[in-house]
Amino acid sequence: MTATKPKQYQRVLTIAGSDSGGGAGIQADLKTFAANGCYGMSVITALTAQNTLGVHGIHAVPVDFVRQQLEAVLADIGTDAVKIGMLFSPELICTVAEQLRRFGVTNIVLDPVMVATSGDKLLQDEAIVALKEQLIPMADIITPNLPEAVVLLEKELLSTEQVEQGARELVELGCGAVLIKGGHLEGGASDDCLYLGKGEELISLPARRIATANTHGTGCTLSSAIAANLAKGEVVSEAVVHAKAYITAAIEAGADYSLGQGHGPVDHFFRWH
Repeated sequence: MTATKPKQYQRVLTIAGSDSGGGAGIQADLKTFAANGCYGMSVITALTAQNTLGVHGIHAVPVDFVRQQLEAVLADIGTDAVKIGMLFSPELICTVAEQLRRFGVTNIVLDPVMVATSGDKLLQDEAIVALKEQLIPMADIITPNLPEAVVLLEKELLSTEQVEQGARELVELGCGAVLIKGGHLEGGASDDCLYLGKGEELISLPARRIATANTHGTGCTLSSAIAANLAKGEVVSEAVVHAKAYITAAIEAGADYSLGQGHGPVDHFFRWH
């Protein structure tokens, strides 16, 4: 009798900060991986004292311990994709880049987290240079929101045309593709701009703006959904389109809930309600 070959999980690793309020960071990433049919693993880079009102404290995890976490996961379990979020310091960025190169990790989604939904700063100024030099060139796709794209490019993006040009310029930093999230643009739409560097293809991803304060963790959730889709074998354009549909539905479902006194979370598991 032939032994049945064991099934394999689609494995996704998140390298990010912990959100004690559960709406963003590692917690949102793991929920998103599970909701999209993947096995999630985590490397925690920072602990935050955080709730729906904001970030009340940040405790950076020692760089050597971040390295230990990466080695433990990648040497044994491995991963089919990785989502990178809050990194906080240049030393941390260099360590993460070094370990990803060492283990030959592919399908890298970089969400250059700089500021929380509440406005709290999550990345040191000197870390931005390290991000550009060390990690962005390794990424298959980066997913900055509009303010983050402005910081990376060091110029304002005030119109759809400027956002599209900004996406082209960000690809020149070495990443495979750029998704600029348009939720901060003025007007009633929430259009995202996807630029695929290899084919020089520009794709507009329109979506209506949903009237809700429950937007905490939307960036984390979107980038994690992209990583999950890449782990399942989708190409970047497919992964982004399906992730956009997922986050839009999660925001819409989460608008019906009340949690905390500030920016509540999206509903990651809306498909099961």
